Amino acid sequence: MLTLDEASKARGVIAASAGNHALALAYHGASLGIAVTVVMPTIAPITKVQNCKELGATVVVEGAHIGEARERAFAMGIAGGQTYINGFDHPAIIAGAGSMGIECAEQVPNMDACIIPVGGGGLIAGAGTALKALLGSRVRLIGAEPVNCPSLTGALAAGRPVTVPAHPTLADGLMVPRVGTNAFALATRCVDKVVLVGEREIALAMLRPLECEKIVVEGGGACGLGALLAENSPLAAELRGKRVVLPLCGGNVDTPVLGRVLERALAADARLVRFEALVSDRPGGVAALTRVLADCGVSIKDIFHERAWVSSDTWSVRVKVIVETADRAAGENMFNKLAQAGFHVDLGGLGK
Repeated sequence: MLTLDEASKARGVIAASAGNHALALAYHGASLGIAVTVVMPTIAPITKVQNCKELGATVVVEGAHIGEARERAFAMGIAGGQTYINGFDHPAIIAGAGSMGIECAEQVPNMDACIIPVGGGGLIAGAGTALKALLGSRVRLIGAEPVNCPSLTGALAAGRPVTVPAHPTLADGLMVPRVGTNAFALATRCVDKVVLVGEREIALAMLRPLECEKIVVEGGGACGLGALLAENSPLAAELRGKRVVLPLCGGNVDTPVLGRVLERALAADARLVRFEALVSDRPGGVAALTRVLADCGVSIKDIFHERAWVSSDTWSVRVKVIVETADRAAGENMFNKLAQAGFHVDLGGLGK
């Protein structure tokens, strides 16, 4: 924004963003006296939308993803004479992203690899260029993008930026269906590998920093960590024993969304387990079930009786149970104990 001439500053700037770029523009626009308009897709977290408004930006919520929001922002910019600032493909933005690479190199000069989240490609292009320039080709640069929006993977396969299907993802900040042209040109020079990260792993990657480091990380910022958390992850095996840098780049997440994500992560971690069991509908039937659960050291979070749809036995009731366990092993022990006690249990809830 400082590079704009006075006439451009007076007309203001416009951008499309799911949130973080919009927040940056709104913040600096307020301090520099430059009017900022941001077009945010409908998947943008409410917290980011509200914070942009509070910073004084004009916010337009339109488009299912950043691609559609970008088209709207272009049209508005042309009509209003505002300067469009691309959040991941503008040369100055990419250069700014390079500062993260510089910081990583200064703090961990002996790193073996760096795993960087990928959306439009600007962050990995800028930071990766800086890392390779400072530390050389010995450092492996690995991109991590959501499997629900594999824009860089698609571009590398095609040899050019292409539009890929964009499906809802916890990594809303990375939901960019087409990587930037400048970003792609730079990324092809420095990126060694790109891996896809599933929703389960993104949820776990949000849970782990919160539990272990007391850090709130949004889905997009946690994607690099998620790349290492998949069961039998080839990447984790490949990097075992290496010094790996994982930038946790983004902490803007709605509190209600965080609650839902954490529950999903606990379920994926088999620490929140759901199952169904047939028990006697006579006095003491459910108590027998809960005694086994108590002996296993699990905590009942919810329990629901279903009588009308049980056809096997008039004197049986189907009980749907959600319990909290210490870990997957504790859940497996619980199911073993229930089986030994004679309960017929549907095992589908263990970590599914």
